[in-house]
Amino acid sequence: MPYTIAETVTYEEEIKKSRFQAIAAVVDSEQAIKDFLLQYKDITTTHQCWAWKLGNQVRFNDDGEPSGTAGRPILATIEGNELTNVIVLVNRWYGGIKLGTGGLVRAYGGTAGQCLLLAEKIELIEKKEVQFSCQFNEWPIFQYELSQQQIEYTEEYTANGVDVVARLQVNQIESLKIKIQDVTRGRQVLNIIEEATDD
Repeated sequence: MPYTIAETVTYEEEIKKSRFQAIAAVVDSEQAIKDFLLQYKDITTTHQCWAWKLGNQVRFNDDGEPSGTAGRPILATIEGNELTNVIVLVNRWYGGIKLGTGGLVRAYGGTAGQCLLLAEKIELIEKKEVQFSCQFNEWPIFQYELSQQQIEYTEEYTANGVDVVARLQVNQIESLKIKIQDVTRGRQVLNIIEEATDD
């Protein structure tokens, strides 16, 4: 079961006079990753190393540190925590003492790991966007059903009735399909608009 984190968290520590600061955040698209990196760009740092995981995609950046000593250990902590849709940025302000490759791996991986320990892990639930139509007199039944299951939806009134777009957890789709068939006596069906996305 994949998890993500509930909200942005930060953690800071000093290692042999260098200051390390980790920021972990939830991201749901490559655009969100770009926005995050832009938002946290800090020219006072010596290095800004990061890693992210989005579904099956992963990327990492050593930002001038020796290859494999920063981005990859950060990514390893994300994967070790079974997280996805997460970016972790570790800033370093160099304090004058070289840490060596082993020291860097421990510093970047450790700071990222401590930061993720502070984050609340939440289950990532797959959702799909669906669409269906109903008559005006049927809409209160569906409205009640959607509200009961805390499903987000938008409705649009047309000349013929109500067009509804909703975001459902994958495990809610089957019961709503049956409900639509029952209430509309087979007149309407549930249409899945897009492929599954992680929310």
